[in-house]
Amino acid sequence: MSKRRVVSKRAAALIARNAPRFVVVTGLSGAGKSQAIRALEDLGFFCVDNLPVPLIPTFADLTQTRSDITRAAVVVDVREGEALSTFPKVYRQLMRRNGLAPKLLFLEADETMLVRRFSETRRPHPLAPTRSPKEGLREERRVLQAIRRLADQIIDTSHLNVHELRRAVVAFATGSDAPVPLTVNVMSFGFRRGVPMDADLVFDVRFLNNPHFVPALRPLTGQDARVSRYVLVQKPARQFLKLTTALLGFLLPQYLAEGKAYLTVAIGCTGGQHRSVAIAEALAKRLGDVPGAQVRLRHREVGDTKR
Repeated sequence: MSKRRVVSKRAAALIARNAPRFVVVTGLSGAGKSQAIRALEDLGFFCVDNLPVPLIPTFADLTQTRSDITRAAVVVDVREGEALSTFPKVYRQLMRRNGLAPKLLFLEADETMLVRRFSETRRPHPLAPTRSPKEGLREERRVLQAIRRLADQIIDTSHLNVHELRRAVVAFATGSDAPVPLTVNVMSFGFRRGVPMDADLVFDVRFLNNPHFVPALRPLTGQDARVSRYVLVQKPARQFLKLTTALLGFLLPQYLAEGKAYLTVAIGCTGGQHRSVAIAEALAKRLGDVPGAQVRLRHREVGDTKR
């Protein structure tokens, strides 16, 4: 079962306008089902890979009774074995469920491209573990014909890169070509406890004068207006914010175009209490004006998270 990620409010609004509640992803091996399910996961879908066909109706019922599951997706493919032949009947039953509105996405690619992908990964085809991938792919096309005819959309991934495939899946799942907002996590931290494992970009602000050495400011944090003024009045701090905001103003649209869903910007000082907190607060406010960015603020050592 895939991990369900928290979707931003702006992304949720995008999905809610015109989107299926239940998506079945299927298609040929090597056509991009793994990338497709990850794209759905980033949209906030509760995703399950390779769920046995007899359990799909039960899972669909569960999604309608659980308030914390608003969208769900499953991957169905030839790994299911003989039970796959029952899928068309099961799917037609799902189509008759009130309020479910399932949609089926079928991914395929031409034989030459699929054989090349199997050659690059050096993995056997699930239907031909001891034969050539070409033989397995031809058998798979035959097995999946009945399911392919049920598809609401067929995407040929022969000449799509992972970013183009992601955009196609997002458009299918949301009913919109608009890009999903990029969630930007701005985090303050202290180098004393190490660099955050999930940081994409790390900035060191230990070059700034440290409020820790001002007795009146030591017990406070960068969230206090007095500490914030002490840090931000420094010319290097203002220059840092200006240059870093300009850098991220350039980078964020590039990440959005690439289809990146999450970016963590980590700001560090020695203890993670004063300088990094004040700078992270100021940077998060500035990034809130960047189109397409959903900014979240977290102070690791202070323990405060803002959305």
